[in-house]
Amino acid sequence: MSREPRYIHHVNFPTTDPDRTAAWYAKVFGMKRIQPKSNTRVVLMTRGNFDLHFTPVEEMERMAPYHFAVEVDDWDDFLEHLKELGIRHTRPIQRPENQSKFCYIHDPDHTMIELVHHAKRPN
Repeated sequence: MSREPRYIHHVNFPTTDPDRTAAWYAKVFGMKRIQPKSNTRVVLMTRGNFDLHFTPVEEMERMAPYHFAVEVDDWDDFLEHLKELGIRHTRPIQRPENQSKFCYIHDPDHTMIELVHHAKRPN
């Protein structure tokens, strides 16, 4: 048995509109909504390799100060996907030292999401 964690199981964010949030993550990242067996207020979304949970709240006072990152395989294709969906992103930044690119988008509740592409992964 190892004391080291295997991976992050899920991350939970607040949402002011559970159905809108579920639809947004489905169309942007291809996530599927899972029906919870208990705590039916929480929205459970999965891609198979990562899960996101969303807890309904009445209102949010300000934009979430934190973010999570999603790695994409085809940078140009994913940016085209965002354009087709009408989702704006920040100006992409490229890191020449590892040939990675990143930019940011926001979900409907203003949770910041970093999009990352690694053309060449460091060893």
